[in-house]
Amino acid sequence: MNVALTLTSLPYVMDPIAVFARLRKRPGAVLLDSGRPDANGRYDIISSDPLATLSIGPTGEAAFNSRALPKPPDTLHKAPFALQEWLLAQLDITMPENDLPFSGGLIGYWSYDLGRYTQQLDSQRPAPTSLPLARLGLYDWALVIDHLKQEVTLLASQARRAQVLQWLDAAAAPDEPFALTTAFRAQMTREGYSQRFAQVQRYIRSGDCYQINLAQRFSAHYEGDVWAAYLRLRRATPTPFSGFMAWQDKAVLSLSPERFIQAHQGKVETRPIKGTRPRGASREHDEQLAQQLLSSTKDRAENVMIVDLLRNDLGRVCQFGSIHVPQLCELESYPNVHHLVSVVRGQLDKANTPLALLEAASPGGSITGAPKIRAMQIIDELEPCQRSVYCGSLGYIDHTGSMDTSIAIRTVVADAGQLHVWGGGGLVADSQPDAEYDETLDKIRHLINALTSR
Repeated sequence: MNVALTLTSLPYVMDPIAVFARLRKRPGAVLLDSGRPDANGRYDIISSDPLATLSIGPTGEAAFNSRALPKPPDTLHKAPFALQEWLLAQLDITMPENDLPFSGGLIGYWSYDLGRYTQQLDSQRPAPTSLPLARLGLYDWALVIDHLKQEVTLLASQARRAQVLQWLDAAAAPDEPFALTTAFRAQMTREGYSQRFAQVQRYIRSGDCYQINLAQRFSAHYEGDVWAAYLRLRRATPTPFSGFMAWQDKAVLSLSPERFIQAHQGKVETRPIKGTRPRGASREHDEQLAQQLLSSTKDRAENVMIVDLLRNDLGRVCQFGSIHVPQLCELESYPNVHHLVSVVRGQLDKANTPLALLEAASPGGSITGAPKIRAMQIIDELEPCQRSVYCGSLGYIDHTGSMDTSIAIRTVVADAGQLHVWGGGGLVADSQPDAEYDETLDKIRHLINALTSR
């Protein structure tokens, strides 16, 4: 369907929270949050009331809901990415030239387990949540906040524009309380983790793999409003690839520092994180921890392994010879941790689309290990349950071919009165079990503390 969009400038706001609070109760409301003013992101993207909603069930079946669009062809029923291509093609948009990152398209999440499904890896592990493998909306309007230019732009049709301005003039939904009703409980004991760690070491010594990302899940019961929970998390750990979406008794609250894949005008970038240290209590201690990470041969080796894996993943759909690494193992610091971050770039082959790129590279190599397929098989063997949205991706795919997605680490999943959060890390031959177990706690301690505080 053809939609003619116009651009409307609105007053600049540094923080998207008050704006989204006026829309968050609307169907399909979604916030892609750059964490400003404390994180290094540039754009916030807000929308709601999608033209269609697509959910992918646990065996790949599609649930499609739309009053505006025709039913998708039956031949696409169990072809998740082909179905997304079809859905995106239904949005025929005309609008003035602009440099906005998103001008209509798909927004949502793609779980880790969708990647397991498309890689045809069967698992007998139970699913910890009832969330679908993917949930995406097709959006024909958005509010984009550009913190670099300090501009807010509403892109919408004339009819949508009037609706959205009316919604933004309305009072925000009242704040509601949130509280945990049980403490978070770990899925693994330290001893149980060590046993799995030992099995990973046996696989590494036997040549099955070079690195395995082993994670554990923590769960608690809660009552109240998950939006209030997101606000607590955001205050505790602002990050540039955050996001919030909620529906029925489910929600995704993501505070990720890691980009998975960005694509714009055929240029592709991924930013894998491997190597973590906590922030120090003093300036001197903090600098010591940062230098310790920079000089760690183990952490550098982990990062380089994943860079090689991602070069291979991108090379499957990018132009031959275009893959390069402009940044290798550089330090990036966030409110709670230091990370080593690399950058891999390429040029998408003209025969491929951003969705083909996402399918080829999912799930991200930084949260599987290497080689990827064998690593995923070992993860399925050793982790007690599936990963759900954790280690999947949140983000958007624009109708023009632009895409930006995160790796959904530091992510809380709400489902039927329970919250689930995971922590993990890459294991290599010289890893130590106690240090790796402690790292899983370091990565999520601030999230659990924020949710526990009153």
